Parts: sequence; structure tokens; C-alpha cells
Amino acid sequence: MGVFMFDNLSDRLNAVFKKLKGHGKLTEKNIEEGLKEVRMALLEADVHYKVAKNFVADIKKRALGQEVMESLTPGQQVIKIVNQELTELMGGRLEELNLSGSHPASIMLVGLQGSGKTTTAGKLAVYLRKQGRKPYLVPADIYRPAAIEQLTKLGDQLSVPVFPSNPEIDPVKICQEARATAHRELCDTLLIDTAGRLHIDEELMTELCRIKDAVTPSDILLVADAMTGQDAVNIAESFNNALDIGGVILTKMDGDARGGAALSIKSVTDKPIKFIGVGEKLSDLEPFHPDRMASRILGMGDVLTMIEKAQTIVDEKKAVELEKRLRKNEFTLEDFRDQMVQIRKMGSISELINMIPGMGKIKQLKNLEVDENEFIKIEAMINSMTPQERRQHTLIKGSRRKRIAKGSGTSVQDINNLLKNYTQVMKMMKKITKGGMRGLGRGMLPF
Repeated sequence: MGVFMFDNLSDRLNAVFKKLKGHGKLTEKNIEEGLKEVRMALLEADVHYKVAKNFVADIKKRALGQEVMESLTPGQQVIKIVNQELTELMGGRLEELNLSGSHPASIMLVGLQGSGKTTTAGKLAVYLRKQGRKPYLVPADIYRPAAIEQLTKLGDQLSVPVFPSNPEIDPVKICQEARATAHRELCDTLLIDTAGRLHIDEELMTELCRIKDAVTPSDILLVADAMTGQDAVNIAESFNNALDIGGVILTKMDGDARGGAALSIKSVTDKPIKFIGVGEKLSDLEPFHPDRMASRILGMGDVLTMIEKAQTIVDEKKAVELEKRLRKNEFTLEDFRDQMVQIRKMGSISELINMIPGMGKIKQLKNLEVDENEFIKIEAMINSMTPQERRQHTLIKGSRRKRIAKGSGTSVQDINNLLKNYTQVMKMMKKITKGGMRGLGRGMLPF
């Protein structure tokens, strides 16, 4: 997430907490003043006005209670309460996909045109396959000419089977035939991409109800665009009234919208957000953890998601080998490149910074624009070296630097900077392996 959707809300809330912490003792007056600002911050973030009103009332009730007033750190207690209430507001806990019932299980994706249903079907297929399931994609949108073709291409790209839908066939029949085919092909999860409209209408809802009655899906997920703010909440309410949805997938959570939909949907519809789309890649779909999102909004980071991302990417054997080489001071430019490639697979650097506790609050990092092309350049420079040069960087003198620069389409200055950065990393690694974190501290602190 280059831009964290709740950046503005985070800044406003942290400003309020700073003021509250500045008061040695909290009174009803300064709590009320602080909560008035919290309410304004929520409304500016496009949170539903009733949700904002109830949220602030709940915090006020708890903040004026004994747990805060008699505490030695009242400001921190208020932050703790806001964290707990934010978590509850967004659903309290992770809500898993419902895959029970008939075999194969059927997941029906519904939503308006342009919300990202078809791409989300592909992303869900990737997610389910990682869980050890065998998904089967079903294009049931016969009205948008490119919808069937788009899903078929996604299936080919992912090596996931797709039902050969025909725009001449009724969507209900497509879903029924697809289920029988999936059963024969030993696929255990049907992902049904249904039709959307630009607006909610009776014809669309009638068709979706017919599909629901015919297939009896295990789960019905509304795919909604987070960028549409309160509209997403109203859309969720309409689809829920007609279909009794099981949950919501919010797409475009990596955008710079205000994020009010994520904070309002559960309160308004009583249906959880189950997944969020955090980028354009087919792996950019994450289960929605209300507690982790609350932590990120309050600038406390999200280490668990970062660890999970790392676990899906890091090869344990390679990690053990790398640790041994680090201890022997054998961390080569080849290792440097491989580690960088792995970090890039986890997402953008800006996104990872937001996940580290406290980092989001550091001014210098707040609007840090990390040029991802720099990583591509570094990779090209290292790839242009001979295996011997990668393993023994001291060999890289004048003429070799010119050759590497020419081979990678960079300058000698770029090569100099790379080698300088690499030797600095090496020095830091040496301090960590020799003296643990204390060794690192001595190298970093000015005393």
C-alpha cells in the first residue's frame, strides 16, 4: 500500500492522543474536547455519521470510567480503549470464508459493474489454492461482452480450470452445469462471477436470487470499491437486503480514498469484511483482520501481516544457509540481490514501512516515496557482474566498474553507490552477529 488509506485519519487521531497524553490528569472536559476532534476526524474519513456518533459515545462512557480516571497513564488508557473500540467497530475478529454445505462448495461474487468482481474471482482462486483447495472459475456474466473472455484468460494465466460459458445460455443454467462439471473434475470450490449493473435494479436482483436458489451457495460475497466511501456502505445494505450476503470484499484499499466504508460496513449491515484488495497483482488479496487494521490506523503497525507475507515467500532452508554465511561474514552481492528480490515480493517498501510499529509516525518516513525502479537497477547491476565479482566485491576496480555500468545500462557512479551501500550493510551485519542488538546499537548511536 504505497498510500495507506487511513493516513489522514491516523494523523488526526495521533494529534488528539498527543494532546491527551500532555495532560497530567484527564478531566471530563479535556476528554470531551479530544472526542469532539475524534468525531470530526471520523466524519472527514467518510465514516457514516450514526456510526461516528455511537463510536464516540461508547469511548466517552469507557474513558470516564474507573479504568482511565484512576490510571497512572490515563492518556495511554484512552488509546487502548480507542484501539479496542475500533477493532469492534470493524467486526472484532477475522471472519473466514464459509465453505460448508454442498460439495463442491460454491462462492457467489456479487456487486456493481466496475467494482472488480472478475479480478477478485482470480485473486480468490490464488488464495484458495494456497489453502490447498481446488477452485473452479465460473463466468456467469453474459451481458458484458468481455467478462467471460477476461475470466477465461485469468484462469489460463493461473492454470485454474474455467467453465466454458456461452453468452446464449441462461446464467442459472451456466451455474448448474458448472457445478456438475466441477464435481466431475474433482474441484472442491466453485467461484461464480455474476453480472453487475451500473446501478442496482430489480432485474439484476431477480437474476441473482434465481442463481442463489438454484446453487445454494456456501457464501455470498459482495465485492465493493472502497474508493466509493459511503456509497459502498449503501450498496452493501441493498445487496444484503435482497440476498442476505455472507460478507464483503473491499477492493482498492491501496487507493487514497478516506476509508470510511471499512469503518462503517459492519455497523450498518451487520456483515463482516472478509477480504481486502491491496494492489493490482493477483496475490494482492488479504484476509481482513479488524485488530491489525485498528493497530495500523493508530500507528502501531501490523507485524503479524508482515510475518505472514514473509512466511509465504521465504525458503526456510535458504534462510538457515544465509544465517550461517552471515555468521561467517560471507554475505555476498549475490545474497544481497536475492534478499532484495524476496523483500520486493512482499509488497512495496512504503507498505512494509507502515507495518512496522511506530514507523508510520516518523515525519521523515511519512511521505517517503520509494522508487521501486531503483531495485530493478540494482538487480541489473549485480546481474551484469561475473559470478566471481559477486562473491568477491573487492575485485571490482575501475575497468570492471565501467564494464558493469555498460552491461546494466547504468553509470559508474551508480556502481560506486551500490558497492558503498553493500559495504555499509556488511558492517552492520558484522555488528549484529558479533554483539547482538547491543553491537548494532553501538554502531548506530552517537555515544
